[in-house]
Amino acid sequence: MTRGLAFSCVYVLVLTACGERPAVTKVSDDPFLSAPSQMATNIVVTFSDSSFVKARLYASVGRILEQEQQTTMSGPVTVDFFDRQNSDPVARMTSDSCLVEDRTKNMTAIGNVVVTSLRRDIVLHTSKLSWVQSTQRIRSDEAVTIETPQERIDGVGFESNQDLTSYRLLRVRGVQRK
Repeated sequence: MTRGLAFSCVYVLVLTACGERPAVTKVSDDPFLSAPSQMATNIVVTFSDSSFVKARLYASVGRILEQEQQTTMSGPVTVDFFDRQNSDPVARMTSDSCLVEDRTKNMTAIGNVVVTSLRRDIVLHTSKLSWVQSTQRIRSDEAVTIETPQERIDGVGFESNQDLTSYRLLRVRGVQRK
């Protein structure tokens, strides 16, 4: 009886030893390699050109991802936009999170994006919005809603200066007068 048990154990060991073993975790799948190199809380980032402040970003948490050359901010995230003539913000954007390209300083806001013009009574709602730092323009390829005191405009695709005083909808889906 013990001889049969010993034979069974040897047989099982031989079968398991001959089987393929899964490969060791790949380096690209290592979660520690994709972790941020730096992380901070209560972030304030100023986007400027010489002494001219273009925008100021406020976020709860910031993470620098050196491999991707990106900085992610999570929220809520608030960005104040400025123009050359004014030391006060001309527009304010809020979102759930944002991504800043470290080389270009362009920013993409993601999730519940709302841009409010502080000069005119205009509010923009969308799910994703990009800000180009060099031109100080905002754009979105997503569905947008623009609310003014006179109307509500729904569309897809949007481009504007950052204070929403001159905007263009690429495809208007509807206009509702108030």
